[in-house]
Amino acid sequence: MGMQVWPGRPHPLGAVWDGTGTNFALFSENATAVDLCLFDADNCETQIPLTEVDNYVWHGFLVGVGPGQRYGFRVHGPHDPEAGQRFNPHKLLIDPYARALDGDVLFDPAIFSYDIEANDDLENLDLSFSEIDSAPFMPKAVVVDPAFDWEGDRAPETPWHQTVIYETHVKGLTQRHPGVPESLRGTYAGLGHPAMVDYLTQLGITAVELLPVHHFHAYPGHLANTGLRNYWGYDSLGYFAPYGGYSSAGAQGGQVNEFKQMVKALHRAGIEVILDVVYNHTGEGSHLGPTLSLRGIDNAAYYRLVEGAPRYYMDFTGCGNSLNVRHPQILKLIMDSLRYWVLEMHVDGFRFDLASALARELYEVNSLAAFFDIIHQDPVLSTTKLIAEPWDLGEGGYQVGNFPLLWSEWNGKYRDSMRDFWRDQDCRLGEFAFRVTGSSDLYQVNGRRPHASINFITCHDGFTLRDLVSYNEKHNLANHENNRDGESYNRSWNCGAEGETDDDEILALRHKQQRNLIATLLMSQGVPMLLGGDELGRTQQGNNNTYCQDSELSWFDWQLDDAQQALLTFTRQLIALRQQHPAFAHRHWFQGREIHGSGVHDIGWYNPDGSKITDSQWHDDSAKAIAIFLNGEELMASDAKGQRLLDDSFLLCFNAQAKRQAFQIPSSVKKERWLKLIDTATPLGFMPESVEEKRIYRPGEAIAVADFSLVVFTSPRAEQFRAEQFKD
Repeated sequence: MGMQVWPGRPHPLGAVWDGTGTNFALFSENATAVDLCLFDADNCETQIPLTEVDNYVWHGFLVGVGPGQRYGFRVHGPHDPEAGQRFNPHKLLIDPYARALDGDVLFDPAIFSYDIEANDDLENLDLSFSEIDSAPFMPKAVVVDPAFDWEGDRAPETPWHQTVIYETHVKGLTQRHPGVPESLRGTYAGLGHPAMVDYLTQLGITAVELLPVHHFHAYPGHLANTGLRNYWGYDSLGYFAPYGGYSSAGAQGGQVNEFKQMVKALHRAGIEVILDVVYNHTGEGSHLGPTLSLRGIDNAAYYRLVEGAPRYYMDFTGCGNSLNVRHPQILKLIMDSLRYWVLEMHVDGFRFDLASALARELYEVNSLAAFFDIIHQDPVLSTTKLIAEPWDLGEGGYQVGNFPLLWSEWNGKYRDSMRDFWRDQDCRLGEFAFRVTGSSDLYQVNGRRPHASINFITCHDGFTLRDLVSYNEKHNLANHENNRDGESYNRSWNCGAEGETDDDEILALRHKQQRNLIATLLMSQGVPMLLGGDELGRTQQGNNNTYCQDSELSWFDWQLDDAQQALLTFTRQLIALRQQHPAFAHRHWFQGREIHGSGVHDIGWYNPDGSKITDSQWHDDSAKAIAIFLNGEELMASDAKGQRLLDDSFLLCFNAQAKRQAFQIPSSVKKERWLKLIDTATPLGFMPESVEEKRIYRPGEAIAVADFSLVVFTSPRAEQFRAEQFKD
């Protein structure tokens, strides 16, 4: 292949086309030589040495090479695993800055830098050296044309306190949707299709949080002979490349524009796009893992190696390795990737997988780590939605409540408390109160607001909501790991029978518990995150670890029975209620006192008999009946024009006991007329709209709340109340 090769530039990294040719640049601090490898349509390879090196960046400009060109790198250097060096030019390597990748890694002995079949010395297997060419089994990076007509696309910029997040999977959400053309199902185009956008809009959510879309290792070794694949995608290989398997346009660069089209369609509907990103580890695994990219480019620079034993990797994630975030070039890789997804792909925020691992400068988690400092001052990233999964698997890795300003967190304590409360297990009343009001004990001390708490009952990792109320034990045999994988302590309750049943009483209780949990989630302060499909009563048949289930077990089933349709309607109504009433989405913390001189506090806590909760009761871990008063006329908030916000008031009566409980409407709240809005003991949840079925409840009046039920009363503002519309 004859072509002109110019020196080019050391920046930007990756492959960048300028209309006349492409500049290639790769960082490797310890390499002795780097070959750029170009592949034609027949996979014939041409190797071009990159001889220019500046600041450890190997670079060259190829005249006439443009979009669609597939390429990779072969990097030369010392092969000394015991010293942390694992160079092997027989292995084709993925460009860490590739904007697109064509194909998946195929499992074969060739992708390992050592002789995986030399079984006579298993303990030292990784010290051997493989001379098998891995190129036939490796995806190829693709040069892309960045041009795209965004047609004036603008980010929705939904305020945090008005945000409702929907965690979902690109393929799982769309693969079986009847309104999405078959050719688009399971793809970015499917998610951006009008049928899917309309569904999300009608549901009322404001943001989709997508499981990893960075190109990932789809067939890791432990799944090689099982017929399963990496479905969730938490084994990143390309931090700039949208996964090609989710593209209907082909994987030779078409996935980039298809992803942009999806974002543009969602933005038009007012829906933000948040990406679940995995910068804590890669898909190369431990010292026995394959050599696919960073390991072969410069193992000692890119990964955290064990001090004194650099043959091995520090592993704060349980996935075999951890990125070396202490190295400035690796920090640059992460920051460049994040900015690329915001500036070029127009995403609105990020959820950082096992984010505590990114904060480790030595071994401890340090909230002032360089990673957080850099993001805080970055003019692009500091204005996006930043969400931490605030734990990792290392010592001291559970950091709920300890992330700095600008960050919101998955609130694992909220999940655990709400599960325990509703399954009638010990949950200290004070703990419940903190969680349902935004977890001020976790987030207020360092100046954060209630939106720092991302509240969730379920997420991709664990039971779905339906399974949470249907199974006591995990049922993961389909994963071919003898049911050893997945969490064994789920805080779940099967309501009397394990799994599927035709017992009407048990089914009725399960439906009610789903309504209880969703209602609690959407009426708690903080930011609610709904697991996609929970509103449909989606089941995974008790599998709480479907990371490898790219099948109907994980895909959404859109054929709904009456109970599922009722749950969907209930969820839509709850989201609409939250969006219409600022009482459920405070921007500031409750004061627990009167604010504007009404004589009534902004929030009140009551026993079923109408008396106030005493200080000693907050330590009671057996109390399961409590009423919460939200005073809509005492909001510490104003609208966009600075006008004071007023809202209706609400009384939430929680009965998480296996017996009926009488609640008395407290007289001290000074609201004379109440309407029943929600009763989760009813199949529809919300009270019928017809005037004939409305009635007014008065202070001091006793109302029976069924076992395991939530009843919500509303007292409209005096100037909006029309008594003639209702009967006493």
